[in-house]
Amino acid sequence: MGKSTLINAILGQKLVITNAKAQTTRHRILGMLNADDYQLILSDTPGIIQPAYKLQESMMDAMQSVFDDADVLVYMVEIGEKKGKDESVIKRLSKTAKPLFLVINKIDKGNQSLLEATIDAWKEQLPNAQIRSISALEKFQIEEFVTQMVELLPEHQPYFPKDQLSDKSERFVVNEVIRDKILSNYDKEIPYSVEVATESFKVEDSIIKISAVIFVERNSQKGILIGHKGAALKKVGTQARRDLERFFEKKVHLELFVKVNKDWRSNANALKGFGY
Repeated sequence: MGKSTLINAILGQKLVITNAKAQTTRHRILGMLNADDYQLILSDTPGIIQPAYKLQESMMDAMQSVFDDADVLVYMVEIGEKKGKDESVIKRLSKTAKPLFLVINKIDKGNQSLLEATIDAWKEQLPNAQIRSISALEKFQIEEFVTQMVELLPEHQPYFPKDQLSDKSERFVVNEVIRDKILSNYDKEIPYSVEVATESFKVEDSIIKISAVIFVERNSQKGILIGHKGAALKKVGTQARRDLERFFEKKVHLELFVKVNKDWRSNANALKGFGY
């Protein structure tokens, strides 16, 4: 869909992971765009799905919470997408009194005729929405969209320090970067059966030393994740380390371990421990 890509484009930094696979975003993540006269707090939420695990129930709770918290609502679709995935969400959006944007993304992938048809379909479903057409990946019409959102913000003292990028910790960033590489390198069930926990994060003068555990649900998944003679896990670690060095602007030493936490996606205590 492109929600995370849009937020990264607005912030000018890769704060949240992006991937073509569904259910990439699991947590509600706040990113702050700070200027002299405003602080725009962007909330990236999980996409709309029908929950099959307790994990996914938690993800949908995070998505629903924005209706109460947000001053401005943004619903994103792709060009050619003419119907919402959840009728209850569309119905709620159609009745909201808050400013609402219907953002049509990936317009670089379509033509004018398809764009007009998409706009017409959504005008009918969300007549109360301002419609914006963008390309988050190409950063087309992003600055104009930010200006529109800022104009609708209520006056208030900053909620966060003006030098803060996110509400999430450095350990959370590490977890998400590692999970991003797992999403990119593995298919089928593996990316969805994985959770990451940073157990050690030590900042020294010239290096950050990190130790993280990748949890899977079954022993068979552990074997696939590690790969022959550890080659698959080493590839994930190398890619994650490079991204972390760019993010923290410092050399990183990253150690990865794999453990089994059986059926963690349906275990309330395990989910709580992972921050859901």
